[in-house]
This record gives sequence, structure tokens and C-alpha cells, in this order.
Amino acid sequence: MRITLEPSPEPSPSRSPTPKDELEWLPLPKHPLFAAAAAAHGGATSAASRNLLAWDGASRLYFWDSDSHCLHRLSLLLGDPDPSSVLAASPSKVLQADAVLDFDVRKISINRNGTAILLFGSERLCVMYLYGRTAKKDVNLICRTITVGSQTYSTGGNDIRVLQALWHPYSDTHLGILSSDSVFRLFNLAVDPLQPEQEYYLQPVEPGRSRNASSVCPVDFSFGGDHLWDRFSVFILFSDGAIFVLCPVVPFGSLFKCESLLEIYNDAHTFGITSANSVAASNSKLAISWLEATFPELQNQGTEGDSLSLLRAHAYALFDASLVLQGPLQRVGQDGNEDSVGRSAECEGRAASFLYNLVSKDSILVTAWSGGQLQIDALADEIQPVWSVGSPPSLRVDSHDQILGLAMICESVASSPLWKLDHNAWLGSPPPLLRLAIVDLALPRRAESGYSISLFIDTLMPERIYSLHDGGIDSIVLHFLPFTSQTNGKDDTMKTPSVHPVLNTCQSGFTSEPSLCGFVSLSDSFGYSWIVAITLSQECVVLEMKSWNLLLPVSIDMGKKSIPSEGGSKERDISTIISKELLSGPKEVLVPHASPSLRSVAADSIEGRSTLHQYFKLFHETYVEYGHKVYLELKHHAPQLKKIINDQHSRLGDAQQKLLKVEEKEAILQKRIDRAIQMHNSLEERLQQLRNLPCAHKKPLSRAERQFKSELDHFKEVELNALHSSVDALSARLRRHLQASKANHQQQKISGKKSNAGDDQISMLKSLLEKLSLVNTENSKKVKLVESTLRNKDRSSRESSLPML
Repeated sequence: MRITLEPSPEPSPSRSPTPKDELEWLPLPKHPLFAAAAAAHGGATSAASRNLLAWDGASRLYFWDSDSHCLHRLSLLLGDPDPSSVLAASPSKVLQADAVLDFDVRKISINRNGTAILLFGSERLCVMYLYGRTAKKDVNLICRTITVGSQTYSTGGNDIRVLQALWHPYSDTHLGILSSDSVFRLFNLAVDPLQPEQEYYLQPVEPGRSRNASSVCPVDFSFGGDHLWDRFSVFILFSDGAIFVLCPVVPFGSLFKCESLLEIYNDAHTFGITSANSVAASNSKLAISWLEATFPELQNQGTEGDSLSLLRAHAYALFDASLVLQGPLQRVGQDGNEDSVGRSAECEGRAASFLYNLVSKDSILVTAWSGGQLQIDALADEIQPVWSVGSPPSLRVDSHDQILGLAMICESVASSPLWKLDHNAWLGSPPPLLRLAIVDLALPRRAESGYSISLFIDTLMPERIYSLHDGGIDSIVLHFLPFTSQTNGKDDTMKTPSVHPVLNTCQSGFTSEPSLCGFVSLSDSFGYSWIVAITLSQECVVLEMKSWNLLLPVSIDMGKKSIPSEGGSKERDISTIISKELLSGPKEVLVPHASPSLRSVAADSIEGRSTLHQYFKLFHETYVEYGHKVYLELKHHAPQLKKIINDQHSRLGDAQQKLLKVEEKEAILQKRIDRAIQMHNSLEERLQQLRNLPCAHKKPLSRAERQFKSELDHFKEVELNALHSSVDALSARLRRHLQASKANHQQQKISGKKSNAGDDQISMLKSLLEKLSLVNTENSKKVKLVESTLRNKDRSSRESSLPML
């Protein structure tokens, strides 16, 4: 069965159920889809973590309505007419599946060219094709919907759970799925949506060597970005925080840039084959042979004048080698505060989710822990493919010996410690990690299984990462990138990321259930960015995110004078009401020098009158003019002075009233202080009595006891769930194998052939399952024994503390 994904032409305006003239452009939060749903919903209900929003990267937003079991398509106008606005066309197009979807959809995601959308549920996986619709029913558009991997994930009583499903970034039809049976499968929906094209059975540790069940339970995965061998890599996160890499994994028929392929092809020739190390030369030869067989046109690109821009990947696999599960990735300079997989002491709980982010030349790996911490690392070296020779894969071919599918067991190989980074090229060692930061989201401590944290990348600025959790949305901006900062000539000092809360959904600092059911990041070509969030009550929230100068360091000019406050300016105006010249008083009078015979001169004489006139003129110029200036200035500033005096009187009255109120409350405060002192004395007496009890002198736990208690807590929170998941996966695989063996046995009876291989495998699986159940039973007995011992110890301590009669 072949399914084409070519988009069909849009219906003509005359046949469209919603003509363009009837469209109404409204702000996205006020769209009737969200406003009417929020009014009818009433309140939020508890639900699991989910994301029911998807964006095609252009102008269409998709929202899955869980109540109506349909998909809404909204056409958006970004930054029109206001640069910060987001408008949506009303009414929205309603897309319905042509089959009954009887499962709860938890997440939706759209493929690269926007032709199909994945409906990720707890029990099934479906893909709805947005174009190529089969019929029209009223206003709703009926779209063809198919089920993915129904034989593996949707059989009755199946315990194999889908942990993560992602579209491949270099294909429009390939879907990667990680399941709880530790198998990574790659489906080609254009060929066969029921049977996987590629299967990789993950074995992070050797059989029988694992001490922790969480080390064999995968949690999340992510495809690599457009950088060297990263584009052929799959990063897989396990429950204990270990990160492993599968490389190379390429979808059959996918397209890649010829320039990028030539870069890694020439690198293998330059640094691999010419190496004096036999291991490096062998690994590079395998990589070159794989490149030449997967992309046959690659050898002729260097010699031909006209090179192709894109090359298509052919179906190929090495016949005598399987991929190595590279890892766990270890941190450079790993100290004693971290375990073997690089988990820091600050991280609590279990690994919850994973994100790969490519920023320029840096590959960023972000691990979210259920305790509310983010572990941010960067690859300190390049990823290179590694094969295990002597472990052939299982191939499925057609009548012309063309490969249709493959399956292989990917085992982890022990690598040497990371001492030097300059001589690890093509030696098969996994790349080391450079720890950038440990970000604590400061979420309220939860006693249950922890938080479910989802990670997203900003579509405009890849340095910004969004974390969606039960408490809301946080923004983390990376200010230091090892290779990018070195290339741009920035300061080599490591700067910590900046964390900003974007949306807070906590009520009184307490979170109990997820409050958001949708999140998406939008951006346009003019440099504007937004985030859209949908609450459980289907209320839409749109926030504009600032991106300009966000990565620049904050600089403070210490020499700049501070701007005076309003009160200071008033005081300065008050001080200049009367000039300093008048406040300093009249000028000093310089009396002219008088002769000794002046006292004998009569006042009525001519000489006396002249002297008196001179003194009178001098004093007039000094005191009379000064008094006149004082009179004029006081008269001019009298209204302002009166206003200031009235203001001072009113403030004085307010102060007196406040003093009266304080005096009235003084008696009440004194009573409360006396009562608090009495309560304090009573509590001190009770505390002294409690200190005299025998149980108060209990010794604290020793270091070994504390370590044992932490191991018990870790076993209870992480290992027990991982062990149950492993048992369920093994049970499901055993049931599948029993069904297949019964069918084979019937065929063998008809043909008259008998084979004991199936019985041997069944008995082996049964013995393994019995051993695993025995281990589980023993661990449960040990936990119960420790709990009973602790209870008996507490009971005996309480009995010894009772007074003797």
C-alpha cells in the first residue's frame, strides 16, 4: 500500500463553505473557538500533561478539541496591523477524521511540509492528512486518517506503551517512535504504516550486568540537527539520566544537502583513513562505505562540474555489522558529586524529558528531571558513526533483493575514560559533554511521582528555551555557547543562563495538576516572536516575547547622576523663593572718613548740612532700597508662601491625627505584646519539657544509614516503576511471541515439518520472566522488611520514652 502526500488543490471560492467575504479577523484570545469554549467549560479539570496546539511555521494554527474530537484550523495574521498583534480568521475550518477516534489525544504535531498531523494518544497513534480529503459533511471537512503500528502498539491487552513519537526533520513521511520495550522504530507512512521500516533494539548495558532497572528503561528521544553527523543521529534518554546516541540512522528516500554530505565525506577521508591508529582507519572506512552506498552520487560530485543540490538516501545497511549504542555520554571533568551517567547531586527524581537544540555550531542537550531541575550540556566533540562488526542485522528484502526494512540489536560498548579530547577522532569513543548549567525551576516540592516538564525551542531565537510544567511557563536564555562564542570572538568566561517566569499558573505557590493543555511558539520574518498557551478551560493566552538585545549583557553606568525625585525638586524650589542676596541682609555701609573738627561744626552750617546730606544719601541707598526690595519680593511670593504654610499646617494636622490613632492602638498593641510574651514563655516551657524526654536524645542517622535511606527512596520512586515497566514490556513481547509461535506451529503441522527453535525461545523467555519476577518479589520483601524494622524501632523508642509507673 502506497500513500501519496501530495497536497490537493484548495477548493474554489464558490465551493468554499466559508467565503472570504464572511471572514472576520479577531485577536486570537477573543476568537469564538476559545471564548465560547471557556464560557461553556466553566472550570479546569485535572488531566495529564498534554499539548493540543501545532503550527505549520507559516500562517496556520491547529487546535485539537477533545470534547468534539475534531481538529480546528485557524488562519493567522502575524504583526498586522499592529506589529505586536496576532489575528485569527473566524470562523475556523473544522477537520474531522473519517474513522472513529475512541482514544484520548495527548499531543499533536505537524510534519515538515504541513500535509499531515500526528495524533498521539495513550493507546493509539493516528495520522490525519490535512489535504487529500475524501468528502465534505456539512461545513466540516472529512480527512483521511490512518493508524500507525496497530500490530505493535494497539493490540488488545498490550502492555507496550508509546513513550515518544516525532516526525523526522528530513522526511515528510517518516515517523520515529520510542516504546517501553526499549525499541526505537522508524515508520515510513508512504509505504506501510503498520510495519516499521527500521527497528533498533536498545541494550544500554550487557544482559545480567544491570544493577538498576532505570538504566534499561528509555524515557524520551530527539533527532539531531543540521550539523555534520548530527543529522544522522538519534539521542535517547533513559530513566536514570543516561544519554545514548545512535548514528547513523537515515530514513529511506529522504533528501539531504549535497554540500553537507561532502563535508563529512571529505572529513572521513582526511582525518580517518590517513590516521596511524588502526581503529580510527577501520571506523572511517566503514563510514565511507556507508556514505558511498547510501548516496551513490556522492563519489561523482567532486569531479563533475555541475553538482546536485540534494541527494536522496538509498536503502542500505552493512551486512556484517550493527550500530553501536554510543554512551552513556559523560561530562568533562566529572567530579565526585555526580554518578556514572553524569547526574548532578542537585537533580532530584527521575529523568522526565529531553531536548536537542542546535545553536550555530553548538549541539545543546537539555534533560528535565521530575524534581524540577534542568540539566543543560553541550557536546564538546563531534559525533561519529560506530558499528559493531560481527553482529549482522536482520534484513527484509523484496523479490529483486532490494532492502525494504531492517532490524538490529544495538549494544553499548565500554569506552575508555576521557583523558584527552584532541586524539579521539574516529576512535569510537562517545563525545564528551560540557556542563553549561543546572537550572532549578524552584517548583513546590511534590510528594508524588514528580513533575512532568516539556521543553520547547523558540522559533526565532534558538538560544531561548521554554519549559512547560504544572506551575506555568519559564524562559531560559543561554548566554554562553562554547564553539559559537569562540568563533564570534566573545568573552571566554562562562555566563550562567538567565531564567524568567513567563506565565505563572500557581495558586498561592501550590501546584497540584497541569493547568495548560497547549503551547506553541510563533514568529514572523520581521523579527517578532509570540507564545500561545491554552488552559484546561480553553482560554487562549498570547504573549509577545522581546528578542532584541536580549543576549547583550546588562551594563550599568555608575558615573551617571541619579534623577532627583519629585519631593526633592519641591524642596529645591522652596529654598529659592527668597533670594540669597536678601537673606544675607543689607550691604555694609562704608562711612566716609570724617575730620576731627567735624564735631565742632554746627548742624545748621553749610558744612554740617553738606555732611548730613552725604550720610543721609548713603544710608538711603543702603537700607531704604534693601527694605523696598524685601517688600516687593515678599509681596510677590506671598501667595506661594501662604500655600506652603497651609500645606505645612495640613501635614501637621495629618501627623497629629496619626499620632492620636497610634495612641489609641497603643493599648491594644501592648495587650497583644503581653499575650505574645506569655505564649512565648509557655512554648519555652513545653520545649524544655520535650527536651527532657528520653526520645529527644535519639542519635541522628549515620552516613551509611542516610545513604541506605536515599537508596530506598530512589528504589521506591524510580527503580520500582522502571521494574514494573520492564516486566510489562517483557510480558507483552512474550504474548506476541506466543501468538506468532502458535501460528508457525500450525503451519508446521500442515506442512509436516517440526522445529524446536520456537519452543527453545519460549522456554528461554519464560525462564527470564520467572527470574525477573523472583527478583521483583525479593526486592519487595526487602522493602517490607526494612519498613517493618523501622516501625518496630519507632515503636520501641516511643515505649521507652513513656514514664515508669
